[in-house]
Amino acid sequence: MSIDTEVDDELLDQDSVSLFEGDEGGLEYAQRHALVTLLKQRFISARTHPRDWQVLVEHERVLRSRLNDLFLDLAVDRTREVAWKRQATSETGSRFPTLLYDVAWSREETVVLVHLRDRLRAGLATGDTRVFIDREDIVEYVASFRPGHATDEAGDEKRARNAVVSIVKAGLLIGNAADDRYEISEAVEPLLPLELLRELLDALQRANGVEDTDELAEPSALFGDGPVQTDEAMEE
Repeated sequence: MSIDTEVDDELLDQDSVSLFEGDEGGLEYAQRHALVTLLKQRFISARTHPRDWQVLVEHERVLRSRLNDLFLDLAVDRTREVAWKRQATSETGSRFPTLLYDVAWSREETVVLVHLRDRLRAGLATGDTRVFIDREDIVEYVASFRPGHATDEAGDEKRARNAVVSIVKAGLLIGNAADDRYEISEAVEPLLPLELLRELLDALQRANGVEDTDELAEPSALFGDGPVQTDEAMEE
């Protein structure tokens, strides 16, 4: 058991919501932990964050309220057991202050996301409860989208492999970046809806005929953005 886990267990046993001197917060430790995880991570799921997911299910309203105070909305897919945050939209169309940031996915990352969603749906349709994919399968799929005029094969392959690493860091491929095989996260499907998939495929087809097309999709359209701080300390 890690030191962090031991600390978590100790705090979870406390009945008081006051956790430190001068604490004016109204949430219990487990609720605060789930809220912080939602803010730090692009999404949480029963698969990747079982404790936080259970707290969210039991206290969805209070966690939604805290996110709303930050101009954020909470999206929950109970069927696939996935939850994520997204920027709240004003009824008047005006922009709220935001903690989130938009960084466009690269062309290769977009191709990977499309492929993962397709493979996940195919696997689940045949009765698989967990769907796996090989790194080389992903790299070969990305290569199939290389424009006919592309000549930098080595560079294209490097970008494809870097895209795999990025998707692993995003949590949509479960495993270590250096692994040869990954599990596809159940979060791919709710976070990449069919209408957005069609847009991405159309963009990919157009990009294949246009040079220097590096960015195709905003991550905020795929799932709630990450926090402004991108330091590695923010990642779990």
